[in-house]
Amino acid sequence: MKASNSLWNARIAGAIEPGLASEIDAFENEIALKKQGKIEDKIFAETRLRRGAYGQRYDNGQRHDGIESRKLAYPQPGLTKGPNTLWDAPGMQRIKIPFGGMNAAQLEVMAELAEEYSDGIAHVTTRQDFQLHYVHIEDAPSLMRRLAAVGITTREACGNTVRNVTACPLAGVCRGQAFDVTPYARAFASFMLGHPDAQDFGRKFKAAFSGCADEPCSLVRIHDLGCVAQTRVVDGKTERGFSVYVGGGLGTVPYQAKLFDEFLPEAELLPLGQAMARVFARLGEKKNRNTARMKFLVVKLGLEEFKRLVLEERARLPFDPRWTAYLAEIEKEQETPSRPPGLLQITAPEPADQREWRGSNVYPQRQAGYATVTVALPLGDITADQLRALADMARKYVNETVRTTVEQNIVLRWVSESDLPALYADLQRAGLNQAGAGTILDPTSCPGTDTCKLGISSSRGLAGELRMRLAESAISRDDATRGLRIKVSGCFNSCGQHHVADIGFYGVSRNKGGFAAPHFQVLLGGQWNENGGAYGLAIGAVPSKRVPETVERITSRYREGRQAGETFQGFIRRIGKAACKQMLEDLMTLPTHAEDASFYTDWHDVREYTLGDLGIGECAGEVVSPLEFQLTASEREAFEAQLALEKGDVAKASKLAYEAMLRGATALLTWRQVFFVNSPDGVVETFRKEFYDTQLFFDPFAGGKFAQYFFRAHELVAEERTADSATRLIEEAQLFIEACHSCTIREAARLQAAKA
Repeated sequence: MKASNSLWNARIAGAIEPGLASEIDAFENEIALKKQGKIEDKIFAETRLRRGAYGQRYDNGQRHDGIESRKLAYPQPGLTKGPNTLWDAPGMQRIKIPFGGMNAAQLEVMAELAEEYSDGIAHVTTRQDFQLHYVHIEDAPSLMRRLAAVGITTREACGNTVRNVTACPLAGVCRGQAFDVTPYARAFASFMLGHPDAQDFGRKFKAAFSGCADEPCSLVRIHDLGCVAQTRVVDGKTERGFSVYVGGGLGTVPYQAKLFDEFLPEAELLPLGQAMARVFARLGEKKNRNTARMKFLVVKLGLEEFKRLVLEERARLPFDPRWTAYLAEIEKEQETPSRPPGLLQITAPEPADQREWRGSNVYPQRQAGYATVTVALPLGDITADQLRALADMARKYVNETVRTTVEQNIVLRWVSESDLPALYADLQRAGLNQAGAGTILDPTSCPGTDTCKLGISSSRGLAGELRMRLAESAISRDDATRGLRIKVSGCFNSCGQHHVADIGFYGVSRNKGGFAAPHFQVLLGGQWNENGGAYGLAIGAVPSKRVPETVERITSRYREGRQAGETFQGFIRRIGKAACKQMLEDLMTLPTHAEDASFYTDWHDVREYTLGDLGIGECAGEVVSPLEFQLTASEREAFEAQLALEKGDVAKASKLAYEAMLRGATALLTWRQVFFVNSPDGVVETFRKEFYDTQLFFDPFAGGKFAQYFFRAHELVAEERTADSATRLIEEAQLFIEACHSCTIREAARLQAAKA
């Protein structure tokens, strides 16, 4: 049962950081405006996506947990509306978890939200986020407030923004790290969140931090910006810094990141990120989203020219104290255990399942007597009750040092080794004791056709099937194949990271005799280690129902034909692409529907296969110009002024109305690309010169009246207003904003006519 919005709003009042609270209020008002038809679809899409609110598909209705398939009867309890419009159809809410760090209270709130707003399941993503499915858009503000009360935001979880900043979940406890990258990832995420220089991208911007170059814990080489910890000794003093990589990315065609700087001093991390964001915003593609990522800009300009432009931008930036303020606090931020270190003591024969779990899910930390324990989540799913149980364990065994991972699992750090048997027993009671984390038994999958509008084949259904079959196979017990990674994507966009898997799959479809059948393209030999060091080879598509046999054949061939000490990547390179394809050619054939109709259904779905409501994906919103976005924000502020006036807060209403006009004028100046001092006086002075004196802003019927409203509001900004004068000011603000829209339309028409 959901708690009432008013109850929760009252309960958490004052607990949310004021700036974040006002943003959530703004989003709630934008939802109201959208329902009134006062915001265009494409602008509202970018608005909600920047707050992590997605649409999702409904033609499948399946969830797979790797053990059994749970069919979601629609509508769900709590999901009482039919999936007809944006307001009726629940969607997906993405929740940012910078560097994967969480505490017990946050796990408990996630459990409550999964139970009250979703289907009782929370999902960990390959970017260390959480996702809740089947969330109504009208519930999103309440959900966001409850997250904000425990220090979690959904802001910029999607859209053309800086996405969740990922980092190695072992940072600080890793035996091979140069240093703990956690404080740097946290500082980067905080600095870039809502930064003015990161609001005008053509597509998303992803950043990752790793403490070493060899392991795959954060995959820095598949990111727009990847930072690997490095140290050097200068004049006898150890200095910290980063090897910086740029322009990486998967997607349809993967790009390997390029080395931008071998050693970037730690103090330069944030200013470099800001400079890079400015260059990307200014020169990145805006019209064609297919070529709008950073990787395309780096290729277009060339690495050296891109680097020159970024360093030139860096030199122009005015100093920001936030660049280095956090560095003085790094040593004070170190995690601490809650229990003393201990040695593992097993007095009786250890149960086989516990021994297997300890072999795959327990990592001895650099700190003697402590271990990091991976809680394996089949396909990234965890129930509300399991989240609560995990929160209890985080308090009982560790100092609430919990992190999500890019392999869709959760880790508990700083577990005393003497507590491992007791912890295993608690995990077992919660159904969280599955072994095989980070092995072939732990495949990664994107949502696929379950909920994604771009899904072609059931990636979750396939991954769940593989997990069940491999658990009973010798493949998972053979040292040669146990450590292989399998990654599955429902389409070619690589959300399941299939390009960097040992064995990767992505969904496609084929047609035979008028019947469509789900297939998966097979990729072999990607390099998971070295932070995603190499990409696999695509060798052909096999019917979805033959993928388990495909995995069996590939792994058997490797076990039988590998040379001493030869890695899977080395084996695939040695035998070559032709031999790989020949190995699977007979499995690529599709029987006719009459011969075997089962090939024309997807995993764990009895219905005939169809692409259903495959549509436009929402990984990023339609590119909305800063002008459109800012004018929409002006309208929202004018609307908020009305709400304040209704509550009798005349001062706030007057302030909001004036700020709405100021924002509209600023948007026009930015659109015209004229220099102005970004202060109220500077905006007014430049607006008068560029738009009023030139009569560019003059309305055909009202002349310069609407501009005069703005000038007068500025002159009287410090004057105390009455309810009547505040009402007039709000009306004038609305007219001024409409005039801003009209001005841009007239100017666009004039420019178009001039071109003709």
